Amino acid sequence: MSTDQTGATPRFTTPPTLADMDEIARAAFDSIPPFLRDRCADVVVRIEEFPDEEVQQAMGLENPFELLGLYHGVSLDQKSIHDLPRGPDMVFLYRSPLLDYWIETGEDLTLLVRHVLIHEIGHHFGFSDADMEGLDAMMDEE
Repeated sequence: MSTDQTGATPRFTTPPTLADMDEIARAAFDSIPPFLRDRCADVVVRIEEFPDEEVQQAMGLENPFELLGLYHGVSLDQKSIHDLPRGPDMVFLYRSPLLDYWIETGEDLTLLVRHVLIHEIGHHFGFSDADMEGLDAMMDEE
């Protein structure tokens, strides 16, 4: 799977697989401005089919399609050198909810994945929703 010269999602005859979504997410991550991407070197991006039961309960979800992505970790503005080591900060992107949203809206899948990824990485930095919207808009202009 590869994008065309415009960067748009290719046409799929079957739903993109987890591997396809991982490739889309990697391309989206590579499009993040270097001044932010460099500070995300230790953030792990994972593609899962759905949020697990524990996440669904913790988030109070009525169904697993309600969540497109999730940041799991401690934001940079909350970290301290005195913190005990934890696992890596992670961004989860949920394939089935993303595909469902993509089908419902007709939004370009590449842009949708990038938008959700930026939003979740924004949590890593402790950004506000307005900050994340500004970053997303700045990237759309490029």
